[in-house]
Formats: sequence, structure tokens, C-alpha cells
Amino acid sequence: MNFDLVEFAGNLGVPEPEKFAAKSEILRQILEEANRQINLTRITAPEDFQLKHVADSLLIAAVHPEITEKSLSIADIGCGAGFPSLILALAFDNLQITSIDSTGKKVNFVASAANALGLKNLHTVHGRAVELNRKKEFQNRFDIITARAVAPAPSIYRETSRFAKRDGRWIFYKTPGQSAEELPELISGCKDMQWISSDEITLPGDAGTRVFISGLRK
Repeated sequence: MNFDLVEFAGNLGVPEPEKFAAKSEILRQILEEANRQINLTRITAPEDFQLKHVADSLLIAAVHPEITEKSLSIADIGCGAGFPSLILALAFDNLQITSIDSTGKKVNFVASAANALGLKNLHTVHGRAVELNRKKEFQNRFDIITARAVAPAPSIYRETSRFAKRDGRWIFYKTPGQSAEELPELISGCKDMQWISSDEITLPGDAGTRVFISGLRK
């Protein structure tokens, strides 16, 4: 298929979709080069990258459109190679994003890529979320805590339970199968929270189906 990232991004509220698509291609090239030294991702072919990393990372805006316009602080837990954090920082300069990972090489890559792309709204933290959760500077700090393709949602919630502001929320990227398994545990194990799962969203080109589990304090 011929996937039109510019149209896709524009439909999700990205203010300058052409510029965003061009910067995303630069990121792909940076990632492809870095992959020769560090195993960051197997997905580097142009269209696969656009669908499975870029478009998937942007899907959060379909369920939570406030991300496209409000000034929000976001923590990306287990940021890996920078998805969704690098993509969201590229798309929406109203966001202030903190990319967190316990693997130094991944954090260093995200920091280097952000610098190469001129991103002023992203910074990185090398550390384990469960340990940062005990530090005062990370408590009551973020509007949104998110994670994609890392640990189960209940584990991430427990490890970041103090990260959110009073009206902050957790938003997890999940497959429908993961949501069916993890949502009941969140509901039963976190009585002070209200947890819901979004409708299923199918990526173009049969690139997968995504749901978002979101949690807000009662």
C-alpha cells in the first residue's frame, strides 16, 4: 500500500503535517544508522516505520485529542528507541516530554536523536521508574504517564503511582488482547482509580489494532 503519513498526521491534529513527516523520515535514518551499533528495533523499512512506529505512536491523539493543543507534561515509561516520546515531541510542541528508561544506551539514543532533530520539548532520564517514584522531584509532576510495548499496565501503574498530578492520568498503549487481560486486574487491584479501555483502532495496511487503557483517580 501507499501510506500517506501527511494526511494521517493532519487528520489527528498535527499542526504542520508535512514538516512532521519530513522530520519523521530524518528520525528513521538516524535510527537506521544507530541500529548498526545498537539493537534498537527491527522496524526500519520506510513504510513499516511510518505505520508501526510513527502512526501507532500518534494514535493516542485519536482517543485523547487534548494532547494536540493543551500544554501537558508527559512521562514515557520504558521509552526504548523513543516511541511514542520522540514522535509526540515532533508532532506537538505544546507537550513537555520526559523519556525514561533503565537502559543507558536507549536513553542516550533518544537524547541524541532529540538533539539532532532540534527538539526542545523532550528530555531524558536514565533510571528505573520504581526508584524514581520514591524521589520527590518525580512526584505529582506529570499530567500523563504513558507506556508502549513494555511491561503490563498494572506493573507500570504500581511503579509510577506517585508520578501523576492530582488530576493526572495514566494512558497505556495496548493490543485488544492485552487490554482484555490487564484491565480486570487494574480495576480489581486499584480501587481508588477509574479505569476504562477505548474502542479498538485499526492501523492502515493491517499494521495492527490498538486500544488505550486510561486511568484517572476517583
